[in-house]
Amino acid sequence: MSDMVARSETIWAYQFRVVLLGDSTVGKSALLRRFTDGCFLEVSDPTVGVDFYSRLIEISPGTRIKLQLWDTAGQERFRSITRSYYRSSVGAVLVYDISNRQSFLHVVTWAEEARLHVAPRHVSFALVGQKCDLEEHRQVPTEEASNFARLHKMPFIEASAKNGKNVEKSFVMLTELIYRLIQSGDIIMDEQWDGIKCGLVPKPLTLDDDENKSCCA
Repeated sequence: MSDMVARSETIWAYQFRVVLLGDSTVGKSALLRRFTDGCFLEVSDPTVGVDFYSRLIEISPGTRIKLQLWDTAGQERFRSITRSYYRSSVGAVLVYDISNRQSFLHVVTWAEEARLHVAPRHVSFALVGQKCDLEEHRQVPTEEASNFARLHKMPFIEASAKNGKNVEKSFVMLTELIYRLIQSGDIIMDEQWDGIKCGLVPKPLTLDDDENKSCCA
């Protein structure tokens, strides 16, 4: 009898833990809900502490990444809770509201705080200007935000959870950045760290062998 062969594609190559950071009301939760559930709520309650989301994306044919997404509260009174989630994150989406200049000015503080709590490990950032549908109320010029992102070597995009514009790209560009850093060796895998986990790659199955093999094995 011939060997039974399982499908060879990867279930997921890596799992990345990503945290969303930014002031309260900039639209972090709305961005996540649009990305994970495909919906937008006109009215939603502020995040209390931390909420968890998850989604699988394919960044190239056959290369799937599982994202663990942690939505943090922007209010100061929850900072002691949310800081504990920084340590195990390999990526952070820095979100500001294009119609709220103060939220953009605070981005640098959010980034510094994340670096402080993730150190000595590496955290990658993506800058997202939320609510780009509010063009008539814009307080942050696109060029200014783009220059900031270029200076700090992070990808940048403007998005709208309301109409869905660039929501997918907001997460894909950060995922691709982290994946490239792993492939280049700039991010070192650490089994003691939850920021990155190897996925499962099924190996061919025979009558005598039906166990999955880890890509880290």
